[in-house]
Amino acid sequence: MPLPTLPPDLIPLAALNRHAGDGQASDGQAHVLNYHHFSVVMNRQRRLAFFTAVNIDGATSLRIRRDPDRWIFDPRLPDSQQTGEEVYRDNPLDRGHLVRRLDPAWGDSPAMAKPGNDDTFHFTNCTPQHKDFNQNRTTWAGLEDYILDNADTRDLKATVFTGPVLAADDDPYRGVQLPRQYWKVVAMTKRNGELSATGYLLSQDHLINGLEAAAEFSYGAYKTYQVPIQRIEDLTRLSFDTLIDADPLARIEAAAGMAREITHLRQLTL
Repeated sequence: MPLPTLPPDLIPLAALNRHAGDGQASDGQAHVLNYHHFSVVMNRQRRLAFFTAVNIDGATSLRIRRDPDRWIFDPRLPDSQQTGEEVYRDNPLDRGHLVRRLDPAWGDSPAMAKPGNDDTFHFTNCTPQHKDFNQNRTTWAGLEDYILDNADTRDLKATVFTGPVLAADDDPYRGVQLPRQYWKVVAMTKRNGELSATGYLLSQDHLINGLEAAAEFSYGAYKTYQVPIQRIEDLTRLSFDTLIDADPLARIEAAAGMAREITHLRQLTL
């Protein structure tokens, strides 16, 4: 799938791969950081990802054993454009994966799958998430697995885009602003050749409903919602191009702008 595109006024905020002259840029785009089976575009001002994009091959996915976590800076960017260990030290913040550890861990052998697993431990693929948030998202974490296992996908393949909603009023902390919402878009080709793409938000009621933020933000009261991809475009200002037309919610007239809480994965409209 093509990557989402940034509007012209956000492109100057994208961190640039300083090794792009060595042929390491994606399609000539110096702001695209390629890893094993996934890519990241960083917001250098926020020191967090605009978005991540991972290809999943369910047929060759391997359960790579998790070694002790070792998060590292990406040397292609200045450390000052990434959120590093100093933000997570001595506080209740978790290092939250955007690309899940096992999503890019696929290939014909463990040796081929392990680099994808290991690459997810770059700080570019990490966002500071309150421990109550990161540990209270069972439905959110199971979206990709459920779609691969239950949708009529061709060869069990999917492309997943994920990122934080980088709102101007996010709470500042140790030099970064902590995102309060996260989004995900899952694209797949069905066996009949039809493209299908679905959008999701991890959010709180008052944010979903467009109300003013509460005086004290509760990082534990998150819910998973299926939303039209257009809603994610509006929140992030990213463009997903043809995926809008492949969204089943876009074909439901009543779905315009709506958010459907997902309490069980069987409720997904694929």
